[in-house]
Amino acid sequence: LASWEASPNAMASSNSSSPVRRPAGGGRDGIYRKEPGPSPPRCRGIRSLPDVCPKEPTGEGRSLCNGPSVVAEHDRWTVYSSKVNLPAALNDPRLAKRESDFFTKTWGLDFTETEVMPSFHLPNITRDHFGPYSQEMTQRERIHERCKTICPSKDDVDAVCSIPTNHDKSRAELEQVPKIFMRPEFALEDPSTFNTVLPWSHFHSAGGKSRDVASSKLLQEKLSHYLDVVEVSIARQISLRSEAFFHAMSSQHELQDQLQETQQAVAVLRSRTAAMDRVMCQGPLRALRTALTRNNCVKLHNKLKLMAAVHQTQPTVQLLLSTSEFVGALELISTTKEVLQQELQGIHSFRHLGSQLCELEKLIDKMMVEDFTMYARSDLNRSLKEEPQVLEKERLESLVFGLLRQRKLDFLDIYTDEMVTAAKAIVSQCVAECVVHIEEIDTEVIVKLADQMRVMTFPQWFELLENIFESFLLFLQRIKDTLNVIRNVVLQVLSLNQKNRLLAETSSGPVDQNACQGSSALQGEAELAYLTHEGLFISDALNEAQQQQELGAVGQDQRFAVGSRFQQNRTETAAESDSSFGIPEMSAGREHSFISGENLIPTELELNQVNSSLQELLYKASDVSHDRCVKVLTARAKDGSLERLSSAEFVSLSQAVEGFVRGTEQLCSRRSISLRGALQSQANRFVNRFHEERKTKLGLLLDNERWKQAEVPAEFQDLVNSIADGKISLPERKVSGPEDRKPAEFLLVNGQKYAVVGTVLLLIRIFLEYCQCVNDIPSITTDMLTRLSDLLKHFNSRSCQLVLGAGALQVVGLKTITTKNLALASRCLQLVVYYIPIIRAHFETKLQPKQFNVLRHFDHITKDYNDHITEISAKLVAIMDSLFEKFLSKYEVKAPMPSACFRNICKQMAKMHEAIFDLLPEEQTQMLFLRINASFKMHLKRQLARLGVSNDGGPQHGFVSCRSPIPMHPNAALSG
Repeated sequence: LASWEASPNAMASSNSSSPVRRPAGGGRDGIYRKEPGPSPPRCRGIRSLPDVCPKEPTGEGRSLCNGPSVVAEHDRWTVYSSKVNLPAALNDPRLAKRESDFFTKTWGLDFTETEVMPSFHLPNITRDHFGPYSQEMTQRERIHERCKTICPSKDDVDAVCSIPTNHDKSRAELEQVPKIFMRPEFALEDPSTFNTVLPWSHFHSAGGKSRDVASSKLLQEKLSHYLDVVEVSIARQISLRSEAFFHAMSSQHELQDQLQETQQAVAVLRSRTAAMDRVMCQGPLRALRTALTRNNCVKLHNKLKLMAAVHQTQPTVQLLLSTSEFVGALELISTTKEVLQQELQGIHSFRHLGSQLCELEKLIDKMMVEDFTMYARSDLNRSLKEEPQVLEKERLESLVFGLLRQRKLDFLDIYTDEMVTAAKAIVSQCVAECVVHIEEIDTEVIVKLADQMRVMTFPQWFELLENIFESFLLFLQRIKDTLNVIRNVVLQVLSLNQKNRLLAETSSGPVDQNACQGSSALQGEAELAYLTHEGLFISDALNEAQQQQELGAVGQDQRFAVGSRFQQNRTETAAESDSSFGIPEMSAGREHSFISGENLIPTELELNQVNSSLQELLYKASDVSHDRCVKVLTARAKDGSLERLSSAEFVSLSQAVEGFVRGTEQLCSRRSISLRGALQSQANRFVNRFHEERKTKLGLLLDNERWKQAEVPAEFQDLVNSIADGKISLPERKVSGPEDRKPAEFLLVNGQKYAVVGTVLLLIRIFLEYCQCVNDIPSITTDMLTRLSDLLKHFNSRSCQLVLGAGALQVVGLKTITTKNLALASRCLQLVVYYIPIIRAHFETKLQPKQFNVLRHFDHITKDYNDHITEISAKLVAIMDSLFEKFLSKYEVKAPMPSACFRNICKQMAKMHEAIFDLLPEEQTQMLFLRINASFKMHLKRQLARLGVSNDGGPQHGFVSCRSPIPMHPNAALSG
């Protein structure tokens, strides 16, 4: 069976893969021999297109390739001259067992494990290629199957009768064979199978050796019988198919005749094709191959030049890094990586260059971060006064360009950290410079800066604070200039992004036209490749051309642009490295690098965030400066030294702080509140101490006041005059000269004379000090207003206790509270009431509209003072009232006239008039004596009623009315 299966295969192989045989004798004996052809020439001829159906060489032309050709024949033996079919050799029936080491025993053990790469000249055949054929043959196959079922063949009809009988007979014979021999997994190597086929238990029975021989013979006969049954069955099956074998042999003669005719036709075709090849094809093909070779040489030359340029990438990058041209180095690395991926992919010598460039790019990132850190540290720690300009502006721009290109957007955090460190160093440096000039401070004993500042006197510390303020203003100015340079770079990159987007939108039309032109050029190249293709199959050239057309002109233009850009960029970066370092504006190389690195540069949103972060960094620099100044302020105030400052010293401190705050607001456009808050806290403590000192001073003055009219020095009169002129502040101290003015008896205020005590003069100066503090420190206006209100209330209440309450008798040691004391106290209160509206108007100018409600304290104080003045007037009337009651109670209507009672009353009224006439104004004196006159008449009426004197015109009535020395009119009382 194996030989019958191998013969048709061998015949098919000889007809398909081996050259056609020619008859040697011309008879029909069926024997064909190969005719020897002329030997081929030594030189290689022109190679032409391969045949899709290779045949045996005819010897009529020169070979175009190593395979069989329809144009030329030759006698050199190749693999195509083989006459043995490989399946026939592997299925050799003479071998009892197929050899499994057919290849490995000759070519080694690695032969079967070698992976053969698929040929690039063979198309990839998939099931889809057989789709049309399958669809075409499906209908025919269905019709054929339907006909087979409807019309059975003659052989099948003849065999119908014999099949059941033969089948039953063979089935009965085959059933005698054990089923184990029919199993697919039957193998004698298996011990269980072997023991079942050859039962050794029969040979080792107790019967002895003769019994074993009989058993073995019986088993051999049984197995022989099984073999005969199987052979008979196989022979029967072969006999059933014998007609097919005889039919195949009878058709061989017809096939030989047809092959001979075909051989003659092919020989004629080969001769004609060879002539066409010599006349029409070899010359044009040679020209096309030469043109293609030239194009390949040009491409090879360009590739070699590109490889030479890529080979110089690392030295060029090192040269650029030596001049801190990070943008050029990064662009060169990026372009080189792109060239390696698109133009030089697969080159063995550059297999490690990509990873090296990646590592170099990471190294440049670290270098840029470290360089920016060093730049920020050196820029912020250099001298503030001697070097005000920006440090190495070009270097900063190059660093920022590189960091933005690599999307290292956190470089501002590095600058922030260095800024905080530098701010701390500024305070330490200023303190160290100040301590050097102070001999009283031993730095070895007093180590801490806070302790050193507390040891300083206020002028020394204040000078240190002004130096710190000046240093921080210069520090903020430097930071602002540096951030402006960075902002300009960010804005340039942002504008470049917008420009690139506009260019991309406007250039979409021309790109499409160029793509069409490129596709037509690619089509021409595809046709050239088709004509000069040297592979096994022409379809390979068609597939390659189709793939190139699908890729389009965009890819080729991109590869060409990458190569040209690499050459141009390398030239530009080398030129930049040899020239001077950078320019202030974006150079053409940097602009080109950002255009080519579009996938790396930040987006517009990220750039806007960086721009916002720059402003936030400036704000933070202002806050950090204020925080360091707050630490200096709190370190000095820790022992309460700032609370013990004089008002002038605290005002100077407040002005210095306010000037620094305004300077930072102008620089940074931010209102920082930390330093103002610290000053406000100190101001509150200062206000408390300031108020307590003046309240204590006022209390001491009141406790020592004897309530006598005091002389008014000229400086107090000038002070009052300045208030009248609208200047609510303390006048400058004048140097005393030889022409000093004498003190005045009264204080002239708005044309009126005020008799005052010394305490009131000092009170006027005190509330002017309050107003002056408000002028110098507007932030403490509300606190000062509250404290001043408390001071005025204290003066009112204490003066009331001392005068009306007669507390001065025990405190000062006065014998009595006279009407002159009362009138003087009333006049002093009236002076304070006069200045309360002026003080209120001054504070109102310093307050915000929402703070006007605190001005109500002045209304309450004015009411209290007026009530106090009214009580003093009532007290004066009460004094005279008690005298009237005392003297009139003893009055009798009898001679002598005037009586002693009326004489005493007139005397007391004259004394009172004499006491208050110079103290109170005339209007107040008249009003007071009108009230006294009314009181006198009331008491006189009571006494006359008690004495029974009536208005009857009698002697007593006439005696009282005519001879009374007491006038009934106030003017008469005043004149008497």
